[in-house]
Amino acid sequence: MMDKVGIVSYGGYVPHYRIEAGAIGAVWGIDGTARGKSLGIIRKSVPSPDEDVITISVEAARKAMRCCNTDPEDIGAVYVGSESHPYAVKPSATIVAEAIGAAPRMTAADLEFACKAGTAGIQICMGLVASDMIKYGMAIGADTSQGAPGDALEYSASAGGAAFLIGKKNLMAEINTTLSFTTDTPDFWRREGQLYPRHGGRFTGTPAYFKHINSCAQMLFEKMGTKPEDYAHAIFHQPNGKFPLRVGKAMGFSDGQLEHGLLTPVIGNTYSGAVPLALTNVLDHSEPGDRIFVISYGSGAGSDGFDITVTNRIKKLRKKGWKPLSEMVNDYQLLDYATYAKFRGKIRMGGIA
Repeated sequence: MMDKVGIVSYGGYVPHYRIEAGAIGAVWGIDGTARGKSLGIIRKSVPSPDEDVITISVEAARKAMRCCNTDPEDIGAVYVGSESHPYAVKPSATIVAEAIGAAPRMTAADLEFACKAGTAGIQICMGLVASDMIKYGMAIGADTSQGAPGDALEYSASAGGAAFLIGKKNLMAEINTTLSFTTDTPDFWRREGQLYPRHGGRFTGTPAYFKHINSCAQMLFEKMGTKPEDYAHAIFHQPNGKFPLRVGKAMGFSDGQLEHGLLTPVIGNTYSGAVPLALTNVLDHSEPGDRIFVISYGSGAGSDGFDITVTNRIKKLRKKGWKPLSEMVNDYQLLDYATYAKFRGKIRMGGIA
């Protein structure tokens, strides 16, 4: 019988600073609070000038390592999924690996698939662990996402990330299965050298997000022979606060099942970090035996699905330096728009970026 592969430990990180939707709208002469409400977003996280995908990934990975007894030299792979890596040519993963003490005898790479690069990393680590090519793998999803001044994305694009240590032993959550649904659907893109991404407006909804989420979810239900009531929690990618609620309720999930997996209203859309952070928060609120339904989404376009069962070991994990993600989510400092624009490099010599 093949050994189960799953999550040994996990950690999340959200920057301390926030800006409210009202403060963004006020600069552009519109009711930002109303705009935020239409998106289901109250405020979003903002990285400080010295924070980027690498620092966020290091913080998340170090938290994951503090909560377990795994020797970092046993980590055979580190993958960092993001669409805002600080270097165009220079991997983030190698810096993160060295920061957590991983031995050089490993594989490392940066991944990019819009908002699902983090979950793709989990799948890759699962395969390497299951085949015994490596003992443990670290999969990270993190972003400091971009939104052009005045664009609708400016109300949602935020920062944060989460890390998952994948292995076969001492699992606090077993990944029962994973699968994906992928097509060539260009709903969101950013060319090399462009500061901000472009999106297809309403096209990003029905033919992109909803088609892929629903297709992947149906495949997962059919493969596992399950229905919504079999799960304690459900997580869907959250580009805003409305889409995941709409898709989840249409499938038959209740508000209670969706509650802990929805963070976008108070931290914004962390892109590659969105589903990983949501999973972090759900695990923080899970009990042994809880089953978790997870569907990520990345523009371009694809969805990854996971069926996860929490084990008794989660209780032991919480005794080893564990702090719930909610502490970071609820501890924040608000910024005015000028400071936010300065932090995000939106004001540059010669004019607005």
